Amino acid sequence: MTAAAFPARTGTRTGTGASRQLAGTGALLRFNLRRDRVVIPAWVAVTGLLVLSLPGSLKSVYSTPAERADIARQMLTSSSLRATYGPVFSDSLGGLTAWRIGGYAAILAGVMSLIVVVRHTRDEEESGRQELVSSAMVGRRAPLTAALLTALVANSALALLISGGLAGQGAAGALALGLGVGGVGMVFATLAAIVAQFTDSGRLAKGLTGGLVGAAFVLRAVGDSTTADGSSPATWISPIGWLENLRPFASELWWVLALFAAATLVQGLLAYELAGRRDVGMSFLPARPGPAHGRLGTAGALAWRLQRGGVLGWSLGFLAAGVAFGGITKGAADLVGDNAKTREIIERMGGQSGIEDAFLATMVGMFGMLAALYAVSSVLRLHSEETGQRAEPILANAVGRLRWAAGHLVIAFGGAVLIMLLSGLGLTLGYGADLGPILAASLVQLPAIWALGALAVLLHGISPRLAPASWAAAGLALLLGWIGPALNLPQAVLDISPFGHLPKLPGGDMAWGPVIALAAIAAALVAVGLTGLRRRDLTT
Repeated sequence: MTAAAFPARTGTRTGTGASRQLAGTGALLRFNLRRDRVVIPAWVAVTGLLVLSLPGSLKSVYSTPAERADIARQMLTSSSLRATYGPVFSDSLGGLTAWRIGGYAAILAGVMSLIVVVRHTRDEEESGRQELVSSAMVGRRAPLTAALLTALVANSALALLISGGLAGQGAAGALALGLGVGGVGMVFATLAAIVAQFTDSGRLAKGLTGGLVGAAFVLRAVGDSTTADGSSPATWISPIGWLENLRPFASELWWVLALFAAATLVQGLLAYELAGRRDVGMSFLPARPGPAHGRLGTAGALAWRLQRGGVLGWSLGFLAAGVAFGGITKGAADLVGDNAKTREIIERMGGQSGIEDAFLATMVGMFGMLAALYAVSSVLRLHSEETGQRAEPILANAVGRLRWAAGHLVIAFGGAVLIMLLSGLGLTLGYGADLGPILAASLVQLPAIWALGALAVLLHGISPRLAPASWAAAGLALLLGWIGPALNLPQAVLDISPFGHLPKLPGGDMAWGPVIALAAIAAALVAVGLTGLRRRDLTT
């Protein structure tokens, strides 16, 4: 983007102070939407389809009102399951959909929103493009306004998709769920706008705001583990808890929407105030100066310095999630009860007849698919370093492209090993079983994780423009693994995902053939990708 996209400044200023502050907002908004014309529709579609697929899946599992009422009663007595999904306020298909997927859809909306806002604020300042744009006739608060409006467009589209798609289950409940999910997204959008004022890098702003999203989920989980009606103070502190207490499809409490509006307004005003008190490119918490004698003597050391925060965050998150899901494994049999269809779905996902082993195998598989997101994001640090023109000064020295790339790839693929080890340790601690079988099951996921990470290497090596498509591959694998078995999709469709070829452990039989084949494919993709990176020109 160049300054020519906006009118040049003139010596005469016209309009009110407020209009000057927002000059150029429309042009920036159009530009933001053009830049995100693939990312936002893809994120909205995946999140919306996850929600819209639930009523059919639940109907196939709990086909009678008596079965649905039974699962609702079980939630009243199981604190661990309430911590995971929240309480059930209605045993209708719509109510069970809001219970089962509402909180997770809100998390996805929050993550989408923080990425959008940080990308169009702090990332732009970090790259230096914002200073160029600000030299034209662009108001001081126009970039922040355009970023928040972009997030509003994305969350409105998601709310509309959910509300329209679930209207058959009840128009009022569908509208409440859609507005609630979009409201959570806007709360975290404005929160990201505040965090971006304090950090000097987009990556740090995303990491801190992502940590706040995780903290909101933990608060909701802690509150729901202690009460069965969502009345805990911890639940009410969390925006995700507000969505729960909005009670879609269960005598909706419409006044809760005022909490979303108030939080969005207050946080937005605070972000505006902070943005007006600092210079473009600066932050309220500047980066600490480095040591007098540098310790970044190698490309690998620099890559570790850039990615260590992400590795630590993912590792701690997987360990905590492992403990939580391990703790509810023993309640899996109680949740299933005598429902043969539920047992069939869990066993189809887990690959064996023992319900606890099947549940553990399902959790291990889910951790693997989430770890693939880490691998892709870590590999794509190569993409951000190159497109941000930070790679060229490094490569201008005595550092070859392969050695530069290898530093990031060791962290991407090695970090996947670490977080899967910690997830297995967490499951073992929560479940109280022997470490060996669960740890082995966790490590078996690595070839599929590496294959998706290697695909990102290949796409980036061919052309940086293709690199973001690796997110679509990782998202498709997650989508197939999450809802594929519930929809009873053919095995040929499930096998599109590399995870569909892995043995189902613990409890199943080990099959080395697919594991070795996926590892070989990953190695080949990395080799081809690095060859392409070595031969092509850098992005300028």
